[in-house]
Amino acid sequence: MARCAYCGERGGFWSRICKDCKKLLARVHELRGQVGYGEFLDELERTGVSKEKIMVFLKADPDGKGSIQDQVTAEMTSELMKVMGLKGSQTPQDVKRIRELTSKDSK
Repeated sequence: MARCAYCGERGGFWSRICKDCKKLLARVHELRGQVGYGEFLDELERTGVSKEKIMVFLKADPDGKGSIQDQVTAEMTSELMKVMGLKGSQTPQDVKRIRELTSKDSK
């Protein structure tokens, strides 16, 4: 059996993503650009997947494009900048760098 690319648990015989992470990934795609971050997290919890597994899923970076959390944060930040009339956008890598810098500063 293959391991899930998001959470590391058993994914299934032919799938690289477990049932819970498939459910979360589908919900992420449905919610992108539709809700704020708090509502986003609430909606992921409504899938019935445990909070612990949701957090592992959000930190996963199976495709090397940045974690799911960083991708969503970058999209929300870029949209907010556009609405405010600011030029530029955030990438998942920008969000990761900022998150890492702020976590180092708070220690």
